[in-house]
Amino acid sequence: MKIVIADDYQDCVRDLDAFKQLEGHDVSIYHDTLTDLDALSKRFQDAEALVLIRERTPITAALLERLPNLKVISQTGGGAAHVDIAACRRHGITVMAGTGSPYAAAELTWGLVLAAMRHIPAEVENLKAGRWQRTLGTGLKGRTLGIFGYGKIGSLVARYGQAFEMKVLVWGREGTRQRAAEAGIEVAKNQTDLFQRADVLSLHLRLNDDTRGIVSAESLAQMKPTSLLVNTSRAQLVAPGALEEALKAGRPGQAAIDVFDTEPLLADSLLEQPNLVATPHLGYVEKDSYELYFGNAFSNLLAYIADQPINNLAR
Repeated sequence: MKIVIADDYQDCVRDLDAFKQLEGHDVSIYHDTLTDLDALSKRFQDAEALVLIRERTPITAALLERLPNLKVISQTGGGAAHVDIAACRRHGITVMAGTGSPYAAAELTWGLVLAAMRHIPAEVENLKAGRWQRTLGTGLKGRTLGIFGYGKIGSLVARYGQAFEMKVLVWGREGTRQRAAEAGIEVAKNQTDLFQRADVLSLHLRLNDDTRGIVSAESLAQMKPTSLLVNTSRAQLVAPGALEEALKAGRPGQAAIDVFDTEPLLADSLLEQPNLVATPHLGYVEKDSYELYFGNAFSNLLAYIADQPINNLAR
């Protein structure tokens, strides 16, 4: 089968143990992301199968119209909101979802917390430039960790906070509040209470119509001037432009983010803010995580090729 793997930024997929599953197939791997419809359709023209790396390339109805050879899409990770499922059905294209692990993203979240609170990136650069001890960091013990969304990743981050002897405060949907209470974690009175009390506030919500822009400019203005906002979930949880303006206003005092409205992002005024620590969407970009993501995606694809029953169709 002619298989195309898109958006392998690091050129690492061919070096994964999981890649051995595709021996004997005609595999093309691309390392850049295209957004132009003509260029994308030309790149995918001969593909019978697409393996997608998370949401890096949207698969639209207009694109599918130009891909007459495409039979199947195998998604790394469980989400497929970037794929027009209805259009795939019309064209007879099977879409399979994958699975993932919360650990890499949770660990990256905590790395950002430590990096921002102790000014680690700035002090690394200071030392390289011959400057010694230019900042005063803030410890975590005894401070309040706010968790907005207590799912698989949020619950792990809460445990990390407890290991650092932080007070943990949770808010979210009813299920989130119930799970937190059952775990013996304090539930905030409401969203305002969460934003006002948190010294570190970490977002762990799924992006959907209800959560898009749920963190408004007003919400950010309620945060302490000494607080840190962390977002390793989705940039669109925050209202457009609100974070940059909030950082300029000093509430919150800092932000640490791993996600952006447009990706890949190579230049933006948000990145110029001195009270921002930012990484290029590294949450799931880790060796064990990639082996799991791609191993599952490739296994699904081989099951499709072998005409075996498919239990993990994307909905």
